Amino acid sequence: MAAGAWRLREPLASSSYGLLWRADPAGGGLPAVLKLVNTAQMAQALPPQRQRWTDCLEAEIAFLRALRPWDQRHIVRLLDSGEHLGQPAMALELLDGDLGRHLDMLRARGEAPSFAQALDWTAQANQALAKVHQYGWRHLDLKPANLLVDGAGALKLTDFGTNRPLADRAPHSYAGTASWQAPEQFFPGADGRYLTDARSDYFALGALLYHVVTGAMLRFSSACGGAWREHGMKGAAVLRARQGGGLPAILAPDEAALYLRHAGLATAVAGDAALGLLRALLAPRPEQRPRHALEISRLVERARGAWANDAMRSAA
Repeated sequence: MAAGAWRLREPLASSSYGLLWRADPAGGGLPAVLKLVNTAQMAQALPPQRQRWTDCLEAEIAFLRALRPWDQRHIVRLLDSGEHLGQPAMALELLDGDLGRHLDMLRARGEAPSFAQALDWTAQANQALAKVHQYGWRHLDLKPANLLVDGAGALKLTDFGTNRPLADRAPHSYAGTASWQAPEQFFPGADGRYLTDARSDYFALGALLYHVVTGAMLRFSSACGGAWREHGMKGAAVLRARQGGGLPAILAPDEAALYLRHAGLATAVAGDAALGLLRALLAPRPEQRPRHALEISRLVERARGAWANDAMRSAA
């Protein structure tokens, strides 16, 4: 990324770690999203945290650079990379918005995605995660805000700053967003660290599916998010204490019933397929979840086929 190659136009979003700007190429062409380190926040952080932010963006750039063109169907494209103010920077393709905002707009109009659409988005997010895992990483921050929507309604996964190598099986520091995390990603072990793997991403995929279908958050996810907002790193211990040392229920019976009601399925066979997919993804322990993307694809196709049979019976 050469000096002066991009012209900043307007800020799009910010976090403690990064800044997103809409930018135009200096030589003309399509606008892009410029992702920069939040140097103002970095100046207030301790040296280890500063290095962590730099490392995160460098890891994100390295991952996106390694992708082949045919691997980018459901992953945001890297257009350029380099440095800005001595920190790593990158330019990404500019899409229409994220899935969270898209769902908000639909519901503001009194609309909701069909169950078939929810399954299609789940399949696309699963394909994106499959590529992340294929390249040796786990994402650890799957959520609607990190799934961009293009003009055709297809999803592209973004924000790889929380990536952790799959080959590194050691417990690690906290990473991700509390409201979308698997139990093992929010509740640390006795050493205060977190033992995650690729199946932690599958739990987030289940939380996403539930949210898209129902328009609500799992109470488990809401409880984790609330505990984090109120107590930060101590939130997991506070939440455990409220549960008598255990964990909150992940999918309560009334939540399963709400999911099925919004899915609009007419037969028990279709309901079993739809609920089987959700329960597999939201299993409390990683070893209880699907082992890989192919297993998830089969569960999605089973649910899709059952939904289609339901629709045919209704039309007959």
